Amino acid sequence: MADLVAEIAEEYISELQRGYLAERSQAVATLAQLRRGAGKLPEEVPELWGMAGTERLYTERELSSRESEMAEAGLFLAVTLYALHQQSRPKQGMHRSGVELGAAVRRLMPGGALDEPIRRRFVRVGTAGTRQALAYRLREVITLLRGQSIPLDYALLAQQLYRAQLPDGMRQIRQRWGRSFHAYRPADQPSDTSPVHPASPEKDS
Repeated sequence: MADLVAEIAEEYISELQRGYLAERSQAVATLAQLRRGAGKLPEEVPELWGMAGTERLYTERELSSRESEMAEAGLFLAVTLYALHQQSRPKQGMHRSGVELGAAVRRLMPGGALDEPIRRRFVRVGTAGTRQALAYRLREVITLLRGQSIPLDYALLAQQLYRAQLPDGMRQIRQRWGRSFHAYRPADQPSDTSPVHPASPEKDS
């Protein structure tokens, strides 16, 4: 199921990104509307129902009620946070394959040196106790990334947000985020002019 969430996020966000960078009016308008949902859960913004790509979850297989709830939340969060991230970036795609959240946050720190206020923001994301808290704290971090035009792999994020809702899932995702944060080195920084490629999210075990 996590792989399906990642595949749909990749497909839908890539479509939106191509349209936005090509200045297609429909994509620009859709992202403007989706930004209103950044940092919220799907049930909090019913005016966005049918706009975040969640209906695509039901074209592949029949989902249980629990699977539907978790998949919709993960996909909705990723799509709306991407919409916020892409705002006012008409020349650069903010969805970029292979950029893990921890590494992206570390890129905010000049020369890779620890910046305590940014580190605390990142820690707050990892210690969120509810989906609502996680959504809000991710919005704070994405706003920082947008300010520095640092991209993120939103297909991978969607997959991780789904997995975070599974038993013991948030602990495992915290480990992934923490590992990418500590392992990042400035030389790892991808070129901002490189083309957008399909994401390579984690495989289900």
